[in-house]
Amino acid sequence: MGIFDKLLGEFVDVIEWLDDSRDTMVWRFDRYQNEIKQGAKLTVRDSQVAVFVSEGQIADIFRPGLYSIETKNIPVLTTLRGWGYGFNSPFKAEIYFFNTRVFTNQKWGTKNPIMTRDKEFGAVRLRAFGSYTMKVDEPVKLLKEIVGSDGHFTTDHITDQLRNLIITRFSDSIAEAGIPVLDLATQYDELSLLIENKISSEFQEYGVSVNKFLIENISLPEDVEKAIDKKSQMGIVGNLNNYTQFQAATAMEAAANNEGGSAGGGMALGVGFAMANQVASASGQHSSASPPPLPQRQYFTANNGLQQGPFSLSQLQEMVLGGQFHRDTYVWCEGMSAWSTAKEIDAIKDIFAATPPPPPPTAS
Repeated sequence: MGIFDKLLGEFVDVIEWLDDSRDTMVWRFDRYQNEIKQGAKLTVRDSQVAVFVSEGQIADIFRPGLYSIETKNIPVLTTLRGWGYGFNSPFKAEIYFFNTRVFTNQKWGTKNPIMTRDKEFGAVRLRAFGSYTMKVDEPVKLLKEIVGSDGHFTTDHITDQLRNLIITRFSDSIAEAGIPVLDLATQYDELSLLIENKISSEFQEYGVSVNKFLIENISLPEDVEKAIDKKSQMGIVGNLNNYTQFQAATAMEAAANNEGGSAGGGMALGVGFAMANQVASASGQHSSASPPPLPQRQYFTANNGLQQGPFSLSQLQEMVLGGQFHRDTYVWCEGMSAWSTAKEIDAIKDIFAATPPPPPPTAS
């Protein structure tokens, strides 16, 4: 820097920062040898804070407004060192402008999959990504902890550190929550709030606050997702035989409506019948198959106050032959309002008529 820059720097008496970027958090105002004249005008715009640093020490902090840099309105500077008057002894100080607006759409994501244990799938690997917003709340703390003497500090300088912090807390939160993988999508809001509360205090250690932390997606490895898709398809299809029959019926309907000619329609119709026959063969269904036998009515008997059964009609007939069942035996079956004797029930009394009487006595 030559003599012309020195003279220009001493005659310029306006200190301001016009930010034309979207990612600058801190910017240092450059002057020749950091010299600032008595009476210089300092303009601090909305969403800005100016911090004066003298010989490595924080001197003064200026909030939004227009200031005339004089001894009376910068007492801390006066305490640190005597104020120099006149052109030949300007005051030397570094001026850092801090952008205090909200930095939106800050991205985070897992560089490597996170291994976790799921109750349904066992050990699984998860990837996740999302966004958050941040804001400089304590410029002095950010200057001391992160910025240092950097003259142009952007969001890229700090997001890597913050991203690592987010991933660590995200992994802990997923493990502690114990939410099944397939239910994670229903808990994005709750997980986002949980992680935001965890990382807020750690962001504040750097003088930065985090707002609106969002989880946009949590995903499984591609091959696992494909397996889940297959399982979902099987659940939607349901009964495979019914599905194949439906497909065959659709093919036959399409063949009937085919306007391309009888040959093509006949071929499609033949394919449909073939599919239907294959399904019928696979499931054991044939046009000549007989229906299953009708269920037989079951009867209960009562002898000497003891209930026995249930018995089928053929079993009762065998009991007649064995002398264990008589016309006066009480019987009940489903649909009867009360017990009745066997001779009073039409479905049973016929078995006694078919039973031969006792044999005649032998001749003496």
